[in-house]
Amino acid sequence: MFEIKPINPETYRQQTRRITFAIAGCFIVLALLLSALSVQVFGTPGGDNFRWNLAGVVAGLLLTVAVVRLQLWSRPWMAPAVYGWQLKRSLMRVTNVMHHVKSGVATGDPTAMKLLRFYHLGVTQMHQLDGNSSDLSQMVREIDAHREAMEAQGLDTEQNRLEAEWLDTVKRFAISQK
Repeated sequence: MFEIKPINPETYRQQTRRITFAIAGCFIVLALLLSALSVQVFGTPGGDNFRWNLAGVVAGLLLTVAVVRLQLWSRPWMAPAVYGWQLKRSLMRVTNVMHHVKSGVATGDPTAMKLLRFYHLGVTQMHQLDGNSSDLSQMVREIDAHREAMEAQGLDTEQNRLEAEWLDTVKRFAISQK
C-alpha cells in the first residue's frame, strides 16, 4: 500500500538534488578507484587497458547501487528520493492495468473509479514535485470530469491510498466483463 503525502515541491526538489549529487559523487569516486585498481592489478603497462577501466566503472556502478539499496535507502535524509521512487512505482502499477481501469470506469465500477482517482492525484503530485506543470495542464479536463463523475456516484474523491487489492479487483472485473 502506498499513500500520497503532502510535500512542498520546492523543498522536495532541493532535497532530491542534494541526494542526487551525493549518490553521483559516490559513484564517481567508486568508479575511479575501482577502475584504477583493476588496471593496476590486471592491466599491462603501456597496453590497452580499456576493458579493465570499463570493468572498474561497471563494478563501481554495481557497488553504488548496492550501497544505496542496502545502506542508504532507509536513512532519513533519503526519504524524499524514496518517496518519489515509490510514487512513480505506484503510478506505474496503475498504468500497467490502465486498459482495465478505463473499461471499469466506463461501466461505473467503483473500484476502478477510485483507482483512476488515485492515479490522477498521484500524477498531479508527481508533476508538481518535478516542476512539470505543462504536462499536467493537458490532463486537467480529464481529471475534473472524473472527479465530477465520482461525486455524482457519491464516491469519496480523496483517494490518497493505493490499495493492492484494487488492482486485482479491477483486473478480475474486466475479465468477467468479456
